[in-house]
Amino acid sequence: MTRAFLALLRRDLALALRAGGGAGLGVVFFLAVVVVTPFAIGPDLALLARIGPAILWIGALLASLIGLDRLFSADAEDGSLDVMAMLDLPLELIAIAKGLAHWIATGLPLVLAAPVLALLLNLSPASIGALTLTLLVGTPAITFLGLIGAAFASAFRRGGLLVAVLVMPLTIPVLIFAVATTGTVLGGTVPFGTPFRILAGLSLAAIVLGPIAAAAVLRVTRE
Repeated sequence: MTRAFLALLRRDLALALRAGGGAGLGVVFFLAVVVVTPFAIGPDLALLARIGPAILWIGALLASLIGLDRLFSADAEDGSLDVMAMLDLPLELIAIAKGLAHWIATGLPLVLAAPVLALLLNLSPASIGALTLTLLVGTPAITFLGLIGAAFASAFRRGGLLVAVLVMPLTIPVLIFAVATTGTVLGGTVPFGTPFRILAGLSLAAIVLGPIAAAAVLRVTRE
């Protein structure tokens, strides 16, 4: 079972890096959001530093959605999903492998790019460190919650918009506590650990419940 899981992880990671929606496209989209926003706000450096974490997190959230719509639908179209279902792996582990591959290919590059892009928004070193930590902890929640929308999208021919509609409301608590955690470094009255622990809890809950819900959706849609 472990060998099958690792083989599926390597396969999906290779496909994610080769096809559109991999690391490069996500980082480019992330860069576009960060570069364009200051032009809309104006040359107010203090304002940019204050809302910078929110801008970066919104960009990371939108960039993380890239490629999620094809996570299951591509395999459903060519019959690969039916072959996977015949393996010893349960659908929950298949969903975990796909989610982990997507996060490595899309979410992890966003975490690595964030400190560099944060300099464009006049963030302090302490804010950059807190932001990077929240992205590292919070972006897996977006990916594994996105598995639910991706599973629904596999039942439709054009389900890309469905992923965004389903996933965006689920990720709002992650966005709120991630930005709140970074805000504590900017002079907030709440200790850093309070919202950060909630963010970590949300991420752990998404990692556990996301694949279970996605597997349940796949079983229903494949019947």
